[in-house]
Amino acid sequence: MVTKQFTGSPEDADLRRADSLAREIFSDVANKWAFLIIEALGEDTRRFSELRDDVEGISHKMLTQNLRMLERYGLVERTVHPTVPPRVEYRLTEPGRALRATVDGMCGWTHQYLGHIEAARRRFDT
Repeated sequence: MVTKQFTGSPEDADLRRADSLAREIFSDVANKWAFLIIEALGEDTRRFSELRDDVEGISHKMLTQNLRMLERYGLVERTVHPTVPPRVEYRLTEPGRALRATVDGMCGWTHQYLGHIEAARRRFDT
């Protein structure tokens, strides 16, 4: 394995690391299930079964995988209560709530330009 020596400034190295991390996060988080889970959590705390009911069409496996990924990036916090059976709850962290605001902005953009987008698609598809 060959590694390259970075010869730029420390600030450039920090920017490159941040860009690389951003690409990694966006490639993982920018999927329909993650966005729907983030939207379903909103400002509330939810149990796994509640999320599964709220996110229509998601399988147990996909919900588990996406919750773990969101937790890994610090967007979701998982709390296990010591009961029998254990009660597990999920909620958005501060960065998760900030991402939700961004997702809401994208949804707002879609609603604002829906007519334009549909007209462009009709023109393109004919």
